[in-house]
Amino acid sequence: MSGELFAGYPCAPADEAVAPDGRLRKSWVPLGAALDRLGAPALAAAAAELAGRRRARGVALGTWTDGRLHRHPLHLDALPRPLPAVEWRLLAAGVEQRHRALNAFLADAYRAAGRRRGDRDREPGIVRAGVLPEWAVAHNPARDPGAVGLAWPGQPRAALAAVDLVRTDDGGWVVTGDDLRVPAGLGFALADRADLRAVVPELFAAVGPADPADAVPLLHAGLAAAAPPAAPGAPRIAVLTAGEPDAAEHEHALLAEALDAPLVHPGDLWPRTDGGLEAAIGGERLPVDVLYRRLDDAALGAYRTPVGVPLGVLLAEAVRAGRLGLANVPGNALADDAATFALVPAMIAHYLDEEPLLPSRSTWVLADPEQLAAVRDRLDRLVVEEVAGYGGRGAVDGRTCSAADLDRLRAEVSAAPHRFVAREPLTPATVPVLAEGGPQPRPATLRVFSVAVEGARAVPAPWSRVDLGGPVPAGQDTWLLA
Repeated sequence: MSGELFAGYPCAPADEAVAPDGRLRKSWVPLGAALDRLGAPALAAAAAELAGRRRARGVALGTWTDGRLHRHPLHLDALPRPLPAVEWRLLAAGVEQRHRALNAFLADAYRAAGRRRGDRDREPGIVRAGVLPEWAVAHNPARDPGAVGLAWPGQPRAALAAVDLVRTDDGGWVVTGDDLRVPAGLGFALADRADLRAVVPELFAAVGPADPADAVPLLHAGLAAAAPPAAPGAPRIAVLTAGEPDAAEHEHALLAEALDAPLVHPGDLWPRTDGGLEAAIGGERLPVDVLYRRLDDAALGAYRTPVGVPLGVLLAEAVRAGRLGLANVPGNALADDAATFALVPAMIAHYLDEEPLLPSRSTWVLADPEQLAAVRDRLDRLVVEEVAGYGGRGAVDGRTCSAADLDRLRAEVSAAPHRFVAREPLTPATVPVLAEGGPQPRPATLRVFSVAVEGARAVPAPWSRVDLGGPVPAGQDTWLLA
């Protein structure tokens, strides 16, 4: 049976730690024994120490409400989340596969050649092959024609990518989203490990999870690979942040520290005489070959540089001069919006000639008349999202709508179906979190990062987020088991 700490733990239908019969699952047995040896009072003290440690360091995540940014402490649970090696290998392979396919799609969609008026092959290859309809690429509102020249020839447009997953009630995993714009969370994952190890080293000694030390060199390699061919010697990397106005400002500082790279703001960037870029840091100007961009695409035109030109213009000129690589390249919204998500399995088949290793959440693109007809009469059982709703913003769960709300939703969808997708509802599996009175099950998601090295490599520092009902999720250190 489960150990002393888990006595009375509610058995959820799909829980990662405790099976329906009350026994600890295999991956949790060593950790459960270590937790019992540590004891509930010591765990409660560890939770308090974690909260104080992170509060002192300012580990926070922001949310926007009525045009105002509100920062919230990013809680770290004192219980880790173990992930068996066999599952990590599957997840890593599936995430790498998606990254390779989506980078191939972006290269195809933003192909610089064959775009002159009168060219017979102006459409991307995947459209000419009949795999995707033209509207899904050329007429996708997320496609930015101006982004064509913002990558040097042959550069992978997504140096860093992220895939969001949930464990389902049958114990498997399903992909719920891709992020190839400015994927966040890796810095928090690294901070979670450092904080938990400092506070409860006894757990690490007893279980021995894999050390995510390889994560930083791998991230560095992914960023270095974004350097243009003309860059001399070891690429010089800087992390670009908007600073105070950004909800994830603290994570940017964490990443810069981990990479031993300067953290720069738009006002620090200057043009070089050779067409490149340099950053004013500590009273001197240092050349920059790769800018790890932590600003959204839309923000590039909102900031002025010291020479008076918009930030986006300065960066574009440096890229076109062959002196700068952007990570990630702007324009990647085309590859990770809600409509494109439904098309990734077709991309994997077309570009890689492979079957998807990870299933995707069932999604209907309502711009397609056949898919609209298939779900029009059952929106009360689906989740409806706006195609432009980055990160699931604006999602409406038809199951919780009143009759009047459903009528309004149907009217909106009928008036502009191209604005929406419909998704099958998902109930994530639960994981134990430390609550007052002992562990309690809470739904959790997993974000796995990958870098464009050797095609794609999964970063061994996944980020778990647990829903505690607050304005931002809590973190949970994810342990990759041997």
